[in-house]
Amino acid sequence: MKKSIYVLVVIALTFTACKNEKKTEDHHESEKTEMHDNSDGHHDNDKSSHDEERNIKASSDKNSATSAMIDGYLEIKNGLVSDDKSAAAKGGKTLLNAFASFDMSKLSGDQHKEYMEIVENATEQAEHIVKSPIDHQREHFEVLSEDMNDIIALLGTEKTLFQDFCPMANKGKGAMWLSEFKEIKNPFYGSKMMECGKVQKQIN
Repeated sequence: MKKSIYVLVVIALTFTACKNEKKTEDHHESEKTEMHDNSDGHHDNDKSSHDEERNIKASSDKNSATSAMIDGYLEIKNGLVSDDKSAAAKGGKTLLNAFASFDMSKLSGDQHKEYMEIVENATEQAEHIVKSPIDHQREHFEVLSEDMNDIIALLGTEKTLFQDFCPMANKGKGAMWLSEFKEIKNPFYGSKMMECGKVQKQIN
């Protein structure tokens, strides 16, 4: 009985700490919004293209053609996990090069159309990540993660990935990201809340 009470107390204290952390983060976010002058080309409505979810039938193809794009994306993710703006920007350049080098000749008509729509938006997010401060890199990474998830659903991948979810990202609305590791390492908060999140599903 005493053990059960102790466990409940620990859970309650952890929850309170997370709530306090969120209040601090929300305060910082509001300050950033007030001070932000959009000089980097960032706009608050960059996520508008995801207001309506794309209806993509998930592919189970073991497609190696998407590997370079995924590698670039993961480079960005790992830079953000490490709170390293330069590493994330380098990953953005890697991803842009992968988009430019992708051979679209093997895509069907429907795939080609859908791919072009996704990549147009993903390219914009990657370009912002290359030139933005780290807090804005993280905002654009939220949208980019949805785009990369859609590309993988559309074309498939040979990689084993984990779709993770942070309930506190995106101003408390939650956001997903992709990782090559099962262990949670949060790119939206980095060292502030490294283990915040959960695995939603495994890909491959």
